[in-house]
Order: sequence, then C-alpha cells, then structure tokens
Amino acid sequence: MSTFDHFVLFTLDEHRYALILSAVIRVVRTVEITSLPKAPDIVRGVVNVQGLVIPVVDIRKRFRLPEREMELSDQLIIASTLGRTVALVVDAVDGVIELANQEMIPPERILSDTEYVEGVIKLEEGLVLIHDLDKFLSCEEDKKLDAALKKKN
Repeated sequence: MSTFDHFVLFTLDEHRYALILSAVIRVVRTVEITSLPKAPDIVRGVVNVQGLVIPVVDIRKRFRLPEREMELSDQLIIASTLGRTVALVVDAVDGVIELANQEMIPPERILSDTEYVEGVIKLEEGLVLIHDLDKFLSCEEDKKLDAALKKKN
C-alpha cells in the first residue's frame, strides 16, 4: 500500500524545486527585508511577519544561481526547520502536488553531493529537486545566525 506526501513546488529562474508541505507555514508576497549585520552570507536579512522576526535565507546562493534584485512579484515561503522558522525568497510558488512515496527518487541515484536534497521528482516538465530545510544551514551558519539575531534584539 502506498503512502502519499504533499509538496510545495516553487521556481527560481527557470528551475523548479519543492519542499515537503508539512514544513511550509504559509506563502506571502515579498516585503521589505531589514539587513542583519554579521549574519551568514546566505541570510539576506530579516522580515517581520505577524510580530515574529524571521531570517530570510537567500537560496539562490545555496543553489549557486545568479544573484538578482528582488522583484515585487517574488514570494516568501515561510517554513519551519527543526531549529527555527525561516523565509525563503522564490520567484513564484507553483502549487501543491501529491505523490506516492515510491514516485520520489533517492537523490544519490541521480546526483553526488546531495547534502540539501531529500529526493527527486520526475514530472512531465522535468526533474524537481526536493530540498531538506533541516540541512539547509550548516552548523556554523546556524550559530552565526543565532548570534546576529541576539544582537538585533
């Protein structure tokens, strides 16, 4: 008997990615990001969402995609990791899909060095990498972010 998972699909440039739906809290339009001195390079700054100060992670840097200025059409995926809530800047959220577990390909069958990748989905439009937010920040980046957030408060 198959079990199913739901995934949120999103786009950066022309590439599609996914997060497991249970990690996603909400999706909001882009808001002004306040810089956070001494934060890791992967952190663009912080945003205030309903009174919570949330670090904004620049996943373009993690994926080695070209940097670009944020646009009004960009969206923030507010998601939870084991240790904190983060916001991810994405070009667009494409929706939610449901897949049987056996439809997800283990990343090591396709890629080497799959540190942040939990699995791969084959769709008609191409491959979609499923990212593991709990492994997104290194231990060192996480500690540096904690220190920067404490100085902010």
